[in-house]
Amino acid sequence: MSGNQDGQKEAEPGEPGYGGDMQGRGKYQGGSKPRPYISGNSSNVGAGFTPARLAPALQPPQLAPALTGSSLRTSRLSPFELGLYELGLELTGHQSKQFLHYQQELIDWNTRMNLTAITDPEEVLLKHFLDSLSLLTVYDPPIARLLDIGAGAGFPGLPLKIVRPQWHVVLLEATGKKVSFLQHVIETLQLEDVMAVHGRAEELAHKAEYRDSFDIVTARAVASLSTLLEYAAPFCCVGGQIIFPKKGDLTTELAQGKRAALQVGARFKADVPVTLPGLEDGRRLLVWEQIRECASEFPRSGGVMSKKPLGKTM
Repeated sequence: MSGNQDGQKEAEPGEPGYGGDMQGRGKYQGGSKPRPYISGNSSNVGAGFTPARLAPALQPPQLAPALTGSSLRTSRLSPFELGLYELGLELTGHQSKQFLHYQQELIDWNTRMNLTAITDPEEVLLKHFLDSLSLLTVYDPPIARLLDIGAGAGFPGLPLKIVRPQWHVVLLEATGKKVSFLQHVIETLQLEDVMAVHGRAEELAHKAEYRDSFDIVTARAVASLSTLLEYAAPFCCVGGQIIFPKKGDLTTELAQGKRAALQVGARFKADVPVTLPGLEDGRRLLVWEQIRECASEFPRSGGVMSKKPLGKTM
């Protein structure tokens, strides 16, 4: 994959990495909250982010009502904080510090290697962190196994891991330098049960220990839906969810994606607009369900996928 919707450069098709224990596959589907779809090195680092206000349990009593729902009180929140509020997220002090450290490491490392085109600290909060967390509007079970294909600098997998520490997260990335960054962030934030592995999706998806093993598979990168589905479906367990953040006019691409999904055992479920603060620019979450095991022939090699994309009409 070559890049994502906000300028982050990703690997070319078929270039992600993966690993981890694959026991307990498919145990946790559904959501735990009412959602639109599911039933169930910068002095400005930290701009737009007030950790103390995001951890009511750690605040003096007189400050706790900042997240009670009053329009007067919510009007005092930054866009990132307001987005967290709309998602129903109240960060602990530890989680707030993790996001701030992540933001700083991303900006620092980006001066030495090309991780993202977004370098403004507040834009990082919105277009990387909050955008990643928007997936919780369509899928939010208490425990899940998540695969992030072409994770790049860690989006959406790492922000989701911070707020859902009980999830098992695997970051699949093909570029070695990006894997080094991911491993550094995992160690710096002291995250557990999360792995960054260097490898290619079309190879690892054919290994028994990886196949049909995840409750949720996602890819936040610029690639056609038919290509993304061919990469994602082999990793997804039956009943699991495949979620792709996208934006722009997707009429033709979505039609092709729906046809491709049938070939890899998936079914289109929902097209959910993202309306969080700072993200009202046509972002959408396309949700698919794996209804049967993906045929063993998929995914094909990147070259074959490019020449003969699934779902394309003659």
